[in-house]
Amino acid sequence: MNLEFFIAKRLIKGKEHKISISAPIIKIAIVAIALGIIMMLIAIATGVGLKHKIREKVAAFNGHIQIYNYDNNVSDVSVVPVSVNQEFYPEFASVDGISHIQAVASKAGIIRTEDTFEGIIAKGVGKDYNWEVFSEYIEEGRLPDFKGELNTEVLMSSLMARRLQLKVGDEFFTFFLKDEDPSQTPNQRKFKIVGIYNSGFEEFDAKYVFTDIRHIQRVNKWREDQVGNFEIFLLNFEDIDTKTKEIYGKTLSDLDTQNIKNKYYKIFEWIGLFDFNIALIIGIMIIVGGINMITALLVLILERTQMIGILKALGSANWSIRKVFLYNATYLITIGLLWGNLIGLGIIWFQGRYRIFKFPNPKEYYIDYIPVHIDFPTVLILNLGVLILCLLMLLIPSYIITKITPVKAIKFE
Repeated sequence: MNLEFFIAKRLIKGKEHKISISAPIIKIAIVAIALGIIMMLIAIATGVGLKHKIREKVAAFNGHIQIYNYDNNVSDVSVVPVSVNQEFYPEFASVDGISHIQAVASKAGIIRTEDTFEGIIAKGVGKDYNWEVFSEYIEEGRLPDFKGELNTEVLMSSLMARRLQLKVGDEFFTFFLKDEDPSQTPNQRKFKIVGIYNSGFEEFDAKYVFTDIRHIQRVNKWREDQVGNFEIFLLNFEDIDTKTKEIYGKTLSDLDTQNIKNKYYKIFEWIGLFDFNIALIIGIMIIVGGINMITALLVLILERTQMIGILKALGSANWSIRKVFLYNATYLITIGLLWGNLIGLGIIWFQGRYRIFKFPNPKEYYIDYIPVHIDFPTVLILNLGVLILCLLMLLIPSYIITKITPVKAIKFE
């Protein structure tokens, strides 16, 4: 074993020949491995980052799971109220993995100004609402405060504010139709904009205005203990399907549950394709890197044919000689992985901190910059996978060594 490592070290430093034909090819192989790991890290970080960001935005407007009355229709508007006097509210202690639960209610309305009007959905929220998920979307002003007395503060999107030609501090009237008789004079409420948000999700920004839930209760003539539905946030999004079933089993028979994967299935089917794209890029990069390493190993074997013959004449076994070249290949792959990780993770960190790279068309991706997300276990598994797969690919070309005979090899020029 010491002899094998000694020879491997000599091979790495290229001291067997004054002029090494394999040197440029080895450098190309190292660069290919480095570029491959850079591309794989960026593909994973951007793909996972975009998935997480889109999921966060959808959850910010809906929670991960909703609990509502069976009699409610499939629209975003609350029709039949639900009592807040439930065993699972304000804490869902019977199910693990839940970070927060909040009561909300929604009502369709029309904002009317002197010059124009817009149809909206007024989302009523209370003092239990989790504003933390919205804090990063605030462009101007502040978040509304609904913890005290009933007030007229609202949070409006920048898209809607532009359409209505409104700004922070402006007041406006909203008209709500009466569900029992739409022909009657609609309810009128006056609101004041205290904050403007921009989530980048036009489907939500174009309709949602956040107001005090007590306004919705009064317009609908509901009691103080009645709300439209409950929104639940999970600690781990990956558990959403199992938790939906578990929550459904813990609620009363007149209540139903739905998660955002089912409610917005088209969006989640689309982001599910990211996994295939990531796997495709990783596969291509591993194949390209493996082919380059195979080429380098074959050239290295050809260049050291005489040395192989001498080792065989001295009694070295075929596997011992193959290990010498595999040790050398492992070293070269490790060098490529080292540089690839340094550069790749550096780019990811830089993008995560400064958000330099932007999408050419933000509307298609619901975000203006390219988000990134990667963790240490993913990086470790990726590197180990690349190293092992490349070495497995090198076992076949290293078999050529067994076909080299000592007499012909020693005479080889």
